[in-house]
This record gives sequence, structure tokens and C-alpha cells, in this order.
Amino acid sequence: MDMLFTLLSPAALFACLGITLFAGTIKGMVGFAMPLIMISGMGSVISPELALAGLLIPTLVGNLWQGFRQGVRAALASLKAFRLFIIVGGVMLVISAQMVRVIPSQVMFILIGVPVTVFTLLQLWGWRPRIAPEHEPVAQVGVGALAGAMGGFSGTWGPPTVLFLTALDTPKRDQVRIQGVLYALGSVVLSGAHVGSGVLRWETLPFALATLPPALLGMWIGFQLQDRVDQRMFQRATLIVLIFAGLNLIRRGMMG
Repeated sequence: MDMLFTLLSPAALFACLGITLFAGTIKGMVGFAMPLIMISGMGSVISPELALAGLLIPTLVGNLWQGFRQGVRAALASLKAFRLFIIVGGVMLVISAQMVRVIPSQVMFILIGVPVTVFTLLQLWGWRPRIAPEHEPVAQVGVGALAGAMGGFSGTWGPPTVLFLTALDTPKRDQVRIQGVLYALGSVVLSGAHVGSGVLRWETLPFALATLPPALLGMWIGFQLQDRVDQRMFQRATLIVLIFAGLNLIRRGMMG
């Protein structure tokens, strides 16, 4: 605990835990956005590097829960269907993760915020691209590379992944499971990459562990809502939240 409070004040810790609870709830409802909301929200009160460290363990554990919620067989089927996406995304994630401590934080915020905001606005305006089955392998490579690069920089790779699954007309239940499987594998690679980059180390580990309980509690709440309430209404609300998150990232990148 003493080591934890050398990193941030009690007020900042309380704020980060509240942000994590909210982020977990959103993820439980729609299957994505937890790391995006965490790095956007926590990045407003602590350094972006510490925020990134704080989302690694909750993201890993939460994605494993989401991916295997419908059983091992369903998870393995998703893994096989999206193996190209996973391989390419993993390679790009490792490469981009090593640049986190080199690229200025303002640049990182803009690189994340702009595509997130554009993605969200397109979804709210009703744009639904379609990918023909014969073009899916090429799309897996391209979108996997983009998602992996975003994940290495920021710990979030949801927006391009969700857009890709939407373009494939993936049913809601399958889409949430597939996201969990893809994100879980990405989380394993991301955590290992940031042990190598120095973002996740002995000094930042207590904070990463402290964010785990509220993240899981939030996901449990979100799962209950997903099972019982109309998903379209919650997804639209989530997209509105993501617009504010993306705009906040752009603001921080431009203002420093």
C-alpha cells in the first residue's frame, strides 16, 4: 500500500477506481471499450504511462472471462476463425509497444483520439460497411495490423475490431465472445510487451492489481444488463460515451 501511494495520491486512486468500475460496466454490456475509457479517464488525473500500466491486468483477466463465458469449445472456434487477425495483430502490438516510452504522450493521445472519434461518429450516423466472404482474409490482415498498432500504443484495440466484426454482420452474442477471445490473446501479448518496455514493473504492479476488483465488479454488472436489457440502446449510449472519450484524448494531445 505504501508503494501504491508513492505513485499517486489517495484522491487520484479513488478517481481511477471509479473510472475502472464504469469502464468495466460498459465492457460487460457491449464487449469492448474498457481500456479505452480507462486510459482516457485515468489519463486526465495521472500520467499516461501509469494509466497504461493500470489497465493491463484488468484487461487481461476481463477478456479471459468474456471470451470463455460461453465455454471452451465456442472460444476455440472463434480462435480458429480469426487466426490471421490474431497473428498479424500480435506482431504489430509487440512492435508498437516498444515505442510507448519514445513517442511523446501528446502524440499518443492524438493517435488514439482521432480514429476513436471518427469510428464512433460513423457508427452513430449509421454507416455499416460490408466485407464479402472472399475478402475476409485480406481484411483480417489489414484490420489486425491496425488494431495491434493501436493496442501497443494505448492498450486498446477495440474500435477497428468492432468495425470489422460489424462489417461481417456478426450476431451480437458471437460478436461479444469473439471480441473477448481476440482481446484476451492481445492482452497476453500486450502485458508481456510492456514488461519488456518497462511500463509494467515492480513499482507499477500494485496499481495494476488495485484496478482489478472494480473492473471485474463492473463487468459483472454489465453482463447482467446485457442479458436483460435491449442491447441496441446500450450500444448507442456507449458510442456517445466513446465520443467524449475520444474528444478528451484529442484535447489532451493538443493542449499538452
